[in-house]
Amino acid sequence: MAHMTETSPPRVLIVDDDSDIRNGLVEVFARAGFDAAAAADVAAMERRLDSHGADLIVLDLMMPGEDGLSACKRLSARGAPPIIMLSALGDDADRIVGLEIGADDYLAKPCNPRELVARARAVLRRARDAESAPKGEALRFAGFRLDIARRELHDPDGVVISLSSGEFRLLRAFVEHPQRVLTREQLLDYAFNNDSDVFDRAVDVQVSRVRRKLERKGAPDIIRTIRGEGYIFDAKPSP
Repeated sequence: MAHMTETSPPRVLIVDDDSDIRNGLVEVFARAGFDAAAAADVAAMERRLDSHGADLIVLDLMMPGEDGLSACKRLSARGAPPIIMLSALGDDADRIVGLEIGADDYLAKPCNPRELVARARAVLRRARDAESAPKGEALRFAGFRLDIARRELHDPDGVVISLSSGEFRLLRAFVEHPQRVLTREQLLDYAFNNDSDVFDRAVDVQVSRVRRKLERKGAPDIIRTIRGEGYIFDAKPSP
């Protein structure tokens, strides 16, 4: 993702095979003050990213060729811009999958254009906050190191463990509020600022994924479930 500034309009790339939806969203975002562009499929998206970049991608789930889920997973793994997924499949399972594979937000079609723009601003605000984190800031716990500026987790052997945007925010929330019980509602507030349509089940899934990435053979769980209450990060972080 290119560095965003307060003076230049944020660049959003709409990726959807439906030309009416694609062009309509470009117009919506342009009216809202964004620099909006469009691509009809993932291949066109890649060409646009290579030539112009983007600060945010609005990505349709179901498209010919490579679908949105596959593209989102690949983009997230390489540190691409934040992604909002759009899908006609709006049930909980689909939303959870979208968030699991790295989407920063997920909206069911048809969506209210004003809500989509509001979600886009929220996602960009979180990305800008992370980008402005002091360089070199890192938190250590149980042999791990969480690099806040780079959004990277290093295990005790120095190996980088990949984290999706949601996993990073959740782990950071745990590390910054250690050794106390956090309810799902608190985790939603700390990790997602209540800006996303994230819900209890998605929090549980994200916690499970982060917990697996912190597992070390013979070591106790760093994140423990407190039945009926929530979760506790059972390690003492240090700078």
